Amino acid sequence: MERGKVFIVSAPSGAGKSTLVKGLIQLVSNLVFSVSYTTRQPRGQELTGREYHFVDRMVFEKMIEEDKFVEYAKVFDHYYGTARVSLEDVVEKGKDILLDIDTAGAAQVRKKLPDVVSIFIMPPSYEVLRKRLELRKQDNPETIQKRLQWAAEKEIYQYENYDYVIINDDFSQAMESMRSIVLAERCRKGRMTHRIQSIIKTFGGT
Repeated sequence: MERGKVFIVSAPSGAGKSTLVKGLIQLVSNLVFSVSYTTRQPRGQELTGREYHFVDRMVFEKMIEEDKFVEYAKVFDHYYGTARVSLEDVVEKGKDILLDIDTAGAAQVRKKLPDVVSIFIMPPSYEVLRKRLELRKQDNPETIQKRLQWAAEKEIYQYENYDYVIINDDFSQAMESMRSIVLAERCRKGRMTHRIQSIIKTFGGT
């Protein structure tokens, strides 16, 4: 059995990444969402074990000491991280796994797993990003300004380090682009070696 593929999706906060990721998981079979660990509090209808594993700072820092993360980062005073064992369990079963992580975490994963496929979600403009952050009503004005400043000074330029860039100005088009990337990556020759060899045997080859 061929190992599954690791996909990374990153974006400035408010670019629509989480909504696209949820839609992609529903559209594409054998694609598993990687549930990250975080020290932040749940928002809205979020549940532990579904959107995130919500843990306290002491638990998270102990996991760091024990090298249990394939990546982790501190963003706006909260930790976020991907557990190594969760990722390995999925890809060993031949399934693909999708990591919804920030640009710092993505850089760590690329160093440890050079064959990952990375996707950057770009907002259509600064003004649209600001409006989306305000409309979702999850942050106070000060936090929104911090997020916009971070996007403008740091995050938006990280697109250069990604394999694919999707501009999320139309949700349906962005969704179809993400789906197409995953399906195309599954058709790469190296990913299909086992199936190809099985077919060749039916033609009398070895």
